[in-house]
This record gives sequence, C-alpha cells and structure tokens, in this order.
Amino acid sequence: MDEFRLETERLILRAWRDADVEPFAAMGRDPDVMRFLRPPATLAETQAAVGRMVERQRTSGHCFWAIERRADAAFLGFCGLVPGKPPIDGAIEIGWRLARHAWGQGYASEAAAASLAWGWAHLPVAHIVAITVPANMRSRALMERLGMTHVENGDFDHPDLAATDPLRRHVLYRIHRPTNV
Repeated sequence: MDEFRLETERLILRAWRDADVEPFAAMGRDPDVMRFLRPPATLAETQAAVGRMVERQRTSGHCFWAIERRADAAFLGFCGLVPGKPPIDGAIEIGWRLARHAWGQGYASEAAAASLAWGWAHLPVAHIVAITVPANMRSRALMERLGMTHVENGDFDHPDLAATDPLRRHVLYRIHRPTNV
C-alpha cells in the first residue's frame, strides 16, 4: 500500500511515522494545547494514539493524519477524518490539533479544508461533523470558517467524561456535501 500523502500550498498531511511520537508527545504535555481536551498525555498514551491512527489508516484509508510543514518538514500536529464514536457514530468526524508554535498561522484552516476536500472526493457521506467544548472559541471559529454550522439541539454530554468534568459538554457542528462534488 502506498503511503498516504495530501499536499497543500504549505503543508503535507501524511501517514504517521515513528519520528512523530516525540513531538506529538510534547504537544500532549502542553497544557495550552490540551486545555479543552483532557489532562496532559503520557508517552504511553501518545504511542497508543499514534498506533490507533496507523491502524485506522490501514483499515479505512483515513485517520487524523500527521501534519508536516513543507518548508522544513517540521511536525505541526494532526488533522483529518475518523469515524465518529457515540453519540456521533455513523458520521465522519473532522478533527485537528496543532502544536502551540503553529497556532495563528492558518495551518489548521489549510489542513482542515484539504481534509474536507479529500473526504468529499473519497467518502460517500452526506455530511461531516466536528465536535468541541463550548468554550473552545478558536476551534468553533474554524468550524464556521469551513462552512460548518452549529447543529440545533445537537449539543451533548461526552459519554467518556464524568458528570463533574467541566469538559463534558460538547457542541456539534456539521457541513453538508457540496452540490458540486
């Protein structure tokens, strides 16, 4: 099987490599990066997450791909498409996470737009969804720039988080397949 590679003007979205584990682990230890996600990740948790992405890519042809900057091959984070888990199972979810040094430069928008275009070209889905916590205004703004809309009555309590967890409540955004695709 050929290694996955999706190029944009400034980025390469690609399959995960062993060399990605350390910079991804560093992201997972950054409290700013993890603020709206979960407690900082251990190295073992990071390795397991990379393993899941490699397996998803192998079995379904898509995952949250590693993002590499074309200019210098720097690892910036991830973006891509995965099958949603309850309560959004049956849907394809777009997601992203970038290292703090890559914030504010349009990389997430560029990677997410490329991921959506890839999804419309390769997946027979009517829509793609995204989730985050209500307070994550940067991700919500990106969802809206991508053309996603907040799903009325779609917000939910994340089933993997305790009732007392301040990150339990999630908002749901969706974008429908463009008619010209």
